[in-house]
Amino acid sequence: MSKRSGILEFAILGLLRESPMHGYELRKRLNTSLGVFRAFSYGTLYPCLKTLVTQGWLIEESALDSDPLAAPLAGRRAKIVYRLTAAGKEHFEELLANSGPDAWEDEHFAARFAFFGQTSKDVRMRVLEGRRSRLEERLERMRGSLARTRERLDDYTLELQRHGMESVEREVRWLNELIETERAGRVERPTSERDG
Repeated sequence: MSKRSGILEFAILGLLRESPMHGYELRKRLNTSLGVFRAFSYGTLYPCLKTLVTQGWLIEESALDSDPLAAPLAGRRAKIVYRLTAAGKEHFEELLANSGPDAWEDEHFAARFAFFGQTSKDVRMRVLEGRRSRLEERLERMRGSLARTRERLDDYTLELQRHGMESVEREVRWLNELIETERAGRVERPTSERDG
């Protein structure tokens, strides 16, 4: 399984853990809530959903099965609603508990972070600290590379390098703040503040 399909599997299971959805609604949530999936298509989503159904982690239901009052329009078939099974929930819990290197890599981190509300504090801390460590290593490599090649770079390439370093430095500062907040004991916002 490719990294991107692994992330997609994780995100689908996480979103369906919140509530059952049909494909269009699921794609919309993946694109809006989890920005890491901005550029994926139905041609990516539906094969992944079919695989998850085959593995027993999801079931397909007709929208009529879940809402008998929702009559289909004439000539159209009822929408398929995807629902997480008990085995799917268990599998998602296992994925959520994983705090290894994949969890803090660029391709996975945003999706993992989107489900931090469902993740235990010790796993959140390992993922945040792993991400920070990875970015600090990247920053050191960038600084070393810039020091070695500065004289050979034109002004625009130099500015691009600086911009990249500033982006990584900003993310490290953000991670430091998150880690300190976690260590101090995150204070949950009231539901009305989160929704408003």
